[in-house]
Amino acid sequence: MDDHKTLLNLREFEAAAAARLSGWLLAAPRPAASCRSSSGSTPAMIPAAYDWSGFYLGLNGGWGSTHKCWDENTGLGGAFLATDGCHDATGGVAGGQLGYRFQSGSWVFGFDLQGDWADLRGNSTSLLIGAPITNRSRIDGFGLFTGQIGYAFNTALLYVKGGAAVVADRFDGFNTATNAIFDTTSGTNRWGGTVGVGLEWAFVPNWSAAVEYDHMFLGTGTLDFANTAGVFTREDRIRQDADLVTVRVNYRWGGPVIAKY
Repeated sequence: MDDHKTLLNLREFEAAAAARLSGWLLAAPRPAASCRSSSGSTPAMIPAAYDWSGFYLGLNGGWGSTHKCWDENTGLGGAFLATDGCHDATGGVAGGQLGYRFQSGSWVFGFDLQGDWADLRGNSTSLLIGAPITNRSRIDGFGLFTGQIGYAFNTALLYVKGGAAVVADRFDGFNTATNAIFDTTSGTNRWGGTVGVGLEWAFVPNWSAAVEYDHMFLGTGTLDFANTAGVFTREDRIRQDADLVTVRVNYRWGGPVIAKY
């Protein structure tokens, strides 16, 4: 009889202990899943930074202006005689560019080759000969060969550039009374330097658009003029600078593959 009571007491104790242990387990906090936050939501993924490295090819278009001043010499191979006037030649430009960039951290380095058709025209009355003779000038095209240094703000790139420039110059004297050319020079390609600044934005992974300003230092050139019969008429020293504002669109390839996230 005593053994039977003892067995019942042991079973009651075991049942009570099991119930107490179950209560503790149910009341204990559960660990969060390794791929979820404590609130149960999946953590936001951080987008990958844009990389400007790679080759690019694009088109551009905009507006240009060049300021030209003419000084006449005493004759062929002569010394300065007198100022013959200044004028601005303005017009549209359009062309293309290609280049390569390499990004290290937030810094971007590269080179850019640009070639444009241009229609920059201007004229002024000759101060020495007088009316109806006007001095006319135009630029038919130009090329820029530059290096670049930029700083990237993810998909935005601020850059400066500098290097060499060449323009296709044309000059003549025009008689407004007879509506005919009075004298002219042979076509001249003038070399100089250039500096510029631009802001570019990548609107999709491989496409970007930019606004760019360039200044060309074209110096002074001495040119000989001849009439339609080929007879020497005058020698002028013509100095000029040029300013360009263009919108550019580029396609980039050959750089790192950038995932969306």
